[in-house]
Amino acid sequence: MKRWNLALVLVLAIVVLAACAAPQKNTASPEKTGNDKLQVITTYSILYDIVKNVGGDRVEIHSLAPIGSNPHEYDPLPVDVKKTTDADAVFYNGLNLEAGNSWFPNLMRTAGKSGKDAPVFCLSVGVAAKHLTTKGKESEEDPHAWLDVRNGIKYVENARDALIKIDPAHKETYEKNAKTYIEKLNTLHENAVKQLKMIPKEQRVLVTSEGAFKYFSEAYDFQAGYIWEINSENQGTPDQVSAIVDLIRAQKIPALFLETSIDPRSMEMVSRETGVPIVGKVFTDSLGKPGEDGDTYIQMMEWNIKTIYEGLMKKK
Repeated sequence: MKRWNLALVLVLAIVVLAACAAPQKNTASPEKTGNDKLQVITTYSILYDIVKNVGGDRVEIHSLAPIGSNPHEYDPLPVDVKKTTDADAVFYNGLNLEAGNSWFPNLMRTAGKSGKDAPVFCLSVGVAAKHLTTKGKESEEDPHAWLDVRNGIKYVENARDALIKIDPAHKETYEKNAKTYIEKLNTLHENAVKQLKMIPKEQRVLVTSEGAFKYFSEAYDFQAGYIWEINSENQGTPDQVSAIVDLIRAQKIPALFLETSIDPRSMEMVSRETGVPIVGKVFTDSLGKPGEDGDTYIQMMEWNIKTIYEGLMKKK
């Protein structure tokens, strides 16, 4: 796995020392007072959008992993350390997402957010976790819970409760925003169930590069196939490619999907080997760029549902 190089570590140390020399916020008590906006950190863009919908004008958010990047393994920049140190709250996914190279716990320690009273919140609390199936990794959790919209609703509830905890003076605002957002997500989930059920059962096989669609597949009655199970440096190996090629041929799977935040070469290799086309791109670990398709959590899920439906229905 990637390691922070010496130069970056030295830069981070300088930033932290400078921060320590300045007046510090009291992280022992997370309660926020006054009318200033909450300074919030999220680990990646999907959480950014969820917290933004709940927080509204009360929050100013910095997302660590940029749009289109891989939040499984991220190298924090000096600006990330500074903003995290000064943040009123940090929101992360958990469920093994930010575990690559231990980048997230390392950042929390460096930013002084590792204490039990620090305002750091896991948004997947309460989700029924699925686990990896790769030999030797069965104890590790699959992080992609947000691809089941019902879990996205749980994230919203957790964000609401966390914001109320640190900013109780604006409780009604957070409750109102969350209620409106949850109503939209409930409608999204109900529409997804109806639309995807129209795909014949035998065609509901979703093959992607990463095994990110376990939660989605259970929620919307699909079989999930993939080249590798979770993003890491050990992905797209010859054995992994051979295994998915065998599955595609054995089940006569007619369509493949490529994630927007994944290097396309492995899936392109599978497509060439099997003669099965890549029929669309789907969002998993990142939103789309602002102003483009999938640039909010709701729009990325709507895009995924539409793309999967159209891609598999064409193969009738």
